[in-house]
Amino acid sequence: MEDSEIIALYYERNEDALRHTAEQYGSYCRHLSFQILRNHADAEECVNDTWVRTWNSIPPAHPVSLRAYLAKITRNLSFDRYEAIHAKKRGNGETAVILDELAECIPSDASVEEEVHLHQLTDVITRFLSERTETERVLFVRRYFFNEPLKEIASRTGITRGNIKTILYRMRQDLRNVLKQEDYIQ
Repeated sequence: MEDSEIIALYYERNEDALRHTAEQYGSYCRHLSFQILRNHADAEECVNDTWVRTWNSIPPAHPVSLRAYLAKITRNLSFDRYEAIHAKKRGNGETAVILDELAECIPSDASVEEEVHLHQLTDVITRFLSERTETERVLFVRRYFFNEPLKEIASRTGITRGNIKTILYRMRQDLRNVLKQEDYIQ
């Protein structure tokens, strides 16, 4: 079933929308959540919460890409859950490592006023990534959006872990410099 047809079911408030969404995107959302939480039960709960949040937000939302819309919801819920259970040391530390890597160059603790800046920051990062090679973009997105461990990225791309670490380190430094030039960080 096409995304537009599924979204139309949401607008009709037809519960088949949930079934079709789960069939089409369930494994994708579970994988995405598991990459953050490293716990199948917690990931499954986040995915179930994704379906509820999607049901409650469409309408009025009308996503252009249902896959991207679900990914954003799943990631946000998974990070919220990660923070809630972080004291329990779940996730094998991978998510904490990834967040620490990015913390060096991306500001946090956004207030209401900073929402506008967040959108501008997104544009800066998008522009930054568009100027990188395809390989660099793939590595960056796999690591910082999909939260994949370096070992998994290396296996998928055929690039050694050491090279990936070096590339990502240089990209973070470059991103930090761009963000300094744009006055997002000092």
